[in-house]
Amino acid sequence: MLGAGESSSPSNTLGQQSAAHYPSVSLYDNVMLQKRLIDEVFGGASIALVAGWSMGGMQALQWGCLFPKQVRSLLATCCTARCYPHNRVFLEGAKAALTCDQGFQSGHYQNPPEQGLKAFGRVYAGWAYSQAFFRHELWRHLGFNSIEALLQFWEHDHLTQDANNLLTVLDTWQGGDISDNPVFKGDYNAALAAITMPTRMMPSTTDLYFTAEDAAGDAVQMPGAKFETLASDWGHIAGGAGREQQSHQQILAAAQSLLCAAES
Repeated sequence: MLGAGESSSPSNTLGQQSAAHYPSVSLYDNVMLQKRLIDEVFGGASIALVAGWSMGGMQALQWGCLFPKQVRSLLATCCTARCYPHNRVFLEGAKAALTCDQGFQSGHYQNPPEQGLKAFGRVYAGWAYSQAFFRHELWRHLGFNSIEALLQFWEHDHLTQDANNLLTVLDTWQGGDISDNPVFKGDYNAALAAITMPTRMMPSTTDLYFTAEDAAGDAVQMPGAKFETLASDWGHIAGGAGREQQSHQQILAAAQSLLCAAES
């Protein structure tokens, strides 16, 4: 994704678009660059499966509605086709935790705003997992001996990230909407209706921000979609590769099924 630190991002762009001046990025922007890669490097190849988790799942759905003749199947875990209101509010809290660090300086920091980055990580940890995850002490399965150890891990992980990069990706997420582009011009129902290929929508039953209810509402408007929940106490994290074994195997089985259908 643009802005995440590997591709063009605030942290590695020079000149007038560097750091806090980096432009906003949409799902459409990311997918159109991926489309360019497929066309220029792989000759516009037919795509057997576009799959993704979280924002990656949103981008998979963006692929499907924009290029239904090129994409043969879709797998979208723990995501929706747009960022629903409560999801945006959650992200506002994480953003506020980061930007209230005096060292952030409206994105013009000379040194990483470490207190803000650590606060961002702690806030986010409370949303990434479910209430049941903490109630049943499932963090022990990740090798932690306390909740504080888990929170410190999240702090350290976010200290390795650039603040402006985080905010750029967060902005893409908050504005995420597969109809917000020149093709659908804000017609959300039309964008969902364009997803006609075999599609699996797989939310976690305990996801606190990409909720199963919102995902079900999207899926029912996709002609090719099958709705299948991940019955997990791991919250949003259930959709990530290798995080929780039962969900991981369920996702792999769905991918195999979709690939077999795409080949037939």
